[in-house]
Amino acid sequence: MMIELALNILDLVENSIKAKASFIEITLDESTINDILTLKITDNGQGMDNDFAQSIKSPFITTRTTRRVGLGIPFIRQITEMCEGEFKIASEKGKGTKLEAVMKNSHIDRPPIGDIAGAIRSLIVLNPDIDFKFTYKKDNSDYSIDSREWKEVLGEVPINSLDVQKLLKKDINEGLKNLGR
Repeated sequence: MMIELALNILDLVENSIKAKASFIEITLDESTINDILTLKITDNGQGMDNDFAQSIKSPFITTRTTRRVGLGIPFIRQITEMCEGEFKIASEKGKGTKLEAVMKNSHIDRPPIGDIAGAIRSLIVLNPDIDFKFTYKKDNSDYSIDSREWKEVLGEVPINSLDVQKLLKKDINEGLKNLGR
């Protein structure tokens, strides 16, 4: 099991990237009022038929050819269930996949969120041809970053240029800091 949710998110988004998604949306919704943490990852990748989508909850089902186990989805499912939560995955071939993990936020077994700012920045910078939208909600406040908006403003400047990387880091860190993260 991964020591922080940010690492799980990176692993799960890797599935979306391999499924040739051009847009990936990641949402973390932390409700201290209701004591619930919700993670949603939605992509417009190749998708899967429903039977296969349900079967990949098992670590012994994978599309990888380099190893016989797939651990990302089973890990997040296990974390969710350990934290008195619910895991759902829905997918449609040719349309994409939606994953949702809802868990008790204060549960002793819930891993820390970890370096989510670094994870999101890495996804954007290392995958400049993929669009990402990340939203972090905390009670009645939220922070959001959409790489499509950044690319529009940047014009010909690559989103993975060193100066832009610094700006992304500053924006994400400040946005999350304003939420108390």
